[in-house]
Amino acid sequence: MVELNEVFETNTMIRDENLDVRTITMGIGLLDCCDSDVDILCDNIYKKITAVAKDLVKIGDEIGIDYGIPIINKRISVTPISLVGASSCRTRNDFVKIAETLERAACNVGVNFLGGYSALVQKGMSAADRLLIESIPYALANTEHICSSVSLASTKTGIDMDAVKLMGRVIKETAEATKDRDSIGCAKLVVFCNPADDNPFMAGAFHGVTETDTVINVGVSGPGVVKNAISKVKGQNFEVLCETVKKTAFKVTRVGQLVAKEASRRLNVPFGIVDLSLAPTPAIGDSIADIIQEMGVEYVGAPGTTAALAILNDQVKKGGVMASSYVGGLSGAFIPVSEDRSMAYAAEIGALSIDKLEAMTCVCSVGLDMIPIPGDTPAETISGIIADEMAIGMVNQKTTAVRLIPVIGKKAGETVEFGGLLGNSTIMPVNKYGCKDFIDRGGRIPAPIHSFKN
Repeated sequence: MVELNEVFETNTMIRDENLDVRTITMGIGLLDCCDSDVDILCDNIYKKITAVAKDLVKIGDEIGIDYGIPIINKRISVTPISLVGASSCRTRNDFVKIAETLERAACNVGVNFLGGYSALVQKGMSAADRLLIESIPYALANTEHICSSVSLASTKTGIDMDAVKLMGRVIKETAEATKDRDSIGCAKLVVFCNPADDNPFMAGAFHGVTETDTVINVGVSGPGVVKNAISKVKGQNFEVLCETVKKTAFKVTRVGQLVAKEASRRLNVPFGIVDLSLAPTPAIGDSIADIIQEMGVEYVGAPGTTAALAILNDQVKKGGVMASSYVGGLSGAFIPVSEDRSMAYAAEIGALSIDKLEAMTCVCSVGLDMIPIPGDTPAETISGIIADEMAIGMVNQKTTAVRLIPVIGKKAGETVEFGGLLGNSTIMPVNKYGCKDFIDRGGRIPAPIHSFKN
């Protein structure tokens, strides 16, 4: 039974503390669209997406109004396109044609983003995988709503260093292709270790091949709610702090469970998971960095930051799993620099560096996320940063990711403005020393010994 004070509490969370459902994401399987003719394939893709997702935005808006819960984004994820296009794509332009079809479908149904222009190459690349990866700069330059991801590593298979090297070049080419817009194409491109098949958050969402044909996944977020709860236990011990975060995460996740079940019912699509990640926005009071600072760290990046983030990530998971029948996706705390106003400020004043962010990724839910770097950063250096992050995910059996934005024509210390949820940030310096000989070795880094669990 819901008590009256709980209703008032939830209303306060929504009105004053930025509680929202960050996204309703519909996953759509496209394997049944495959055809040896790329034009027929594109036609099949367009027809299926526009038929299956035609009511997604309308029903998402209706649920938000009916329950008084802000639902910020409605999105679509699709089967990794390298698999869908393998039977018909013979050139990069064939894959770009699919990307443009996905863009038309996204515009038709009115979603914010469509993810799944993706390849899974953690153990090696097929011809189709390579073509899709090489087409990414053109696909992202010619579309607005399409997001791309590439899986380069896993705990079970190791790290595909040939793909890591290729992605360093592709990220630079994507930056060049969108340099007239501060290289924004790279904000829609992420590489992964151990990606989740049911992640509803962009840019890394794709519809896993083990999923049912169509599914509803919901991502809920409430950094402001957690920060406000922590402010009420200032100076108290860690047991009290942890219990406060856990209880708050439970309440936030219950909102997501409600919306997910209702969206599933109204759309007549199976409910998949609730991702209970704390995802920040550039809005004041909607920041992961503010939570860490409320715990007692002067600025995010100062000593104690990684421990504070570990507390946050763990307690969010512990509270959330009790609140939903199915918790999945990434579920924890995101630390995207440009999307978090206080995180970006910490980078601006020098409290937060890429090296410190790398340490933080050992205990958070994703990785090096939305980090603008100098436009003249060598492709091999980008590949080296990626390799380091993939190693953290592989060894620690967790999801890690890299979304770097080499802003062409700008240097460390300058500012960049992406707008909307993507925010703004000071461009962060990278280590000036190289790793070209290491990256040029090629091949695959083997899986760690603890991956053998059969």
